[in-house]
Amino acid sequence: MHTSVMEPVRYLSSEEMQRIHENACKILEEIGMKIDHLKSLDYLRNAGCSVDFEKRTVKFPRQIIENAVAKMKTNYSCSKRLPKRMSVRYSQVGFDKKPFKIQGDFSVSSGGFCCFVLGLDGKRRAASISDVRDSLKLADKLDQITYTGLPVAAQEVPVGVRTVVMAAELAKATKKFGGIETFKARDVEYISRIGEVVQGGKKGLQESPILVGYAEVRSPLCLDEVMADVLIAHLERGLPQTIESMPNAGATTPMSAAGTLSMGAAETLGGLVLGFAVNPDATIGVDINPGYCDMRSMLFGYAGAERVPLLSARIQLISEFYGCPSGVHGGKTNACVAGIQAGVEKGISMLAPVLAGAIGFGTVGHLENAITFSPLQLVIDNEIARYVRRAVKGVEVTEETLDFETVKNSGIGGNTVSSESTMMRFKEEELLSPFFDALSWGTGDSLESRRFEKLAAAKAEELLAAESESPLNREQIKAIDEIVEEARKDPLMK
Repeated sequence: MHTSVMEPVRYLSSEEMQRIHENACKILEEIGMKIDHLKSLDYLRNAGCSVDFEKRTVKFPRQIIENAVAKMKTNYSCSKRLPKRMSVRYSQVGFDKKPFKIQGDFSVSSGGFCCFVLGLDGKRRAASISDVRDSLKLADKLDQITYTGLPVAAQEVPVGVRTVVMAAELAKATKKFGGIETFKARDVEYISRIGEVVQGGKKGLQESPILVGYAEVRSPLCLDEVMADVLIAHLERGLPQTIESMPNAGATTPMSAAGTLSMGAAETLGGLVLGFAVNPDATIGVDINPGYCDMRSMLFGYAGAERVPLLSARIQLISEFYGCPSGVHGGKTNACVAGIQAGVEKGISMLAPVLAGAIGFGTVGHLENAITFSPLQLVIDNEIARYVRRAVKGVEVTEETLDFETVKNSGIGGNTVSSESTMMRFKEEELLSPFFDALSWGTGDSLESRRFEKLAAAKAEELLAAESESPLNREQIKAIDEIVEEARKDPLMK
């Protein structure tokens, strides 16, 4: 077996990370955050923060922030603490202390709750329940996809129960449980019950959590009532939480990478303090998903060369400085269709995070700045991920791999094509992909400009036509269907 490359690419020095952190603390101390949630304001006041109930703003003393960071790091060092890791909306987070290095076993996640599908027929449409099931079936069968949330969300399902219905579809389709979107506290109750059915009860869900939503700060420096409700609902059920921020350089934060990372750190650290104020024994981590505002379109850019160092520095800040091993956005593109732009952006945005030490990336299968899901693109992304996985394998140096005997036997001017060593090792050493081929000019369909896309479409059609069974038994499926029906009738879910 090859050993993986170990040392990650570092964009920040220890001193630079410390300065980003100190500036984040200064933001929270002197500017503060708006927490539009009275229960949270009570928690924060009791924790020692300065709270203005009329304006619903909070200022965070430096020592309280540092205490929260220290508690988080201490929790991660506890070998008996569960869970050790959990899938979130776009990838994974780790709740245990581990060396900061390149992770050869990185995870690849699909999901994203996209509203639209670009079908294999080339037509873009609103996603339906049939698309949900097809997307989950495809993600389940692709070998490089480690986890999947909902690649699409059925638009015909009423908004009030959409998240619960989608969680049920995910639970019945696969064991590759990724994260899920939760839009209100009531969602958490029903989704947790679905998770308990799958994991055998509340204890099983707490020890190995699935279908867990997350709280997201609204940049700049706001935690709204809905997200505070979602955070508290998870923590009160004993489920882990990550506090996420998506600072948008040039729109909600300074245009500079350092300023954006610092603002993102401030936003998520404010949420960390709140989390421990709600539950001092919480399993909780911090997260930042920064991007640049594209000044041509004013869109939040999920791809682009400028996002590579920004995301890589974010991985280092969160994983190395704050000690929260995590995955990150990767496999993203701003392009609306499969092609050269999508290939370049997806390949680089997969490889760069892995080289920077991410434990995973996602969500893949997206086009159009993560608005449209494409089954064709998911198959392509699966193959790019395989390419990246091979690319980060190291070089094994042993007596066997130095292979002096093969050199001796082939001699001067000989060849090793028919040697036993070549026959034994070539499949391990080479990535002989039917997608990334090596053909001579004019051989077969070597001049077909969309050859890759046609192969991917054929593979998608093959996998979607294959038989598929639910990983759950009849009793579990029946119990989940009953939970969904209860949610549909719940007046609070309208």
